[in-house]
Amino acid sequence: AGGAECDIFQVAETLPEEVLAKMGAPPKKDYPIMEVATMTEYDGFLFGLSGRYGMMPAQIKAFMDATGSHWQAGALVGKAAGTFVSVGTQGGGQEMVNLSCMPFFAHQGMVFVPLGYVNPKVFSFDETHGASPWGSGTFAGPDGSRQPSDLEKEVAESHGKHFATVAAKLAK
Repeated sequence: AGGAECDIFQVAETLPEEVLAKMGAPPKKDYPIMEVATMTEYDGFLFGLSGRYGMMPAQIKAFMDATGSHWQAGALVGKAAGTFVSVGTQGGGQEMVNLSCMPFFAHQGMVFVPLGYVNPKVFSFDETHGASPWGSGTFAGPDGSRQPSDLEKEVAESHGKHFATVAAKLAK
């Protein structure tokens, strides 16, 4: 969206396969694993986060914790950063999940690009949606079966376009 070139990555899984199987976790998509070293090649990062008890998943935290060399070198300073989330239920912590990334962004000197209200539909009470001024999002339902609604997809596209526009300005 917004004329940006985007690559989709996932972070390394930290749980053993047998634990994932017992949890009933769905199979992972076949996206490449993001390596800390490659972060310097990008102008910005829009992190997609599933909420775990109102916090980012441990896998994302482990990835962020591995970026100490970038922090010491200032390698991510000025790069755009944003979040979009999926949580199980209303009150499932979508805003807290977004907020849990702020210390990482601040320590790295990254520029947080929130959704804000660039799309007035974020204000909508016509249907349930997971967007907030912190970022776009969805409610997956307690069992994870709910898919993003058309409204959530529209708001997410607005978020992506806004993020791409700001990231391009920062990269100049």
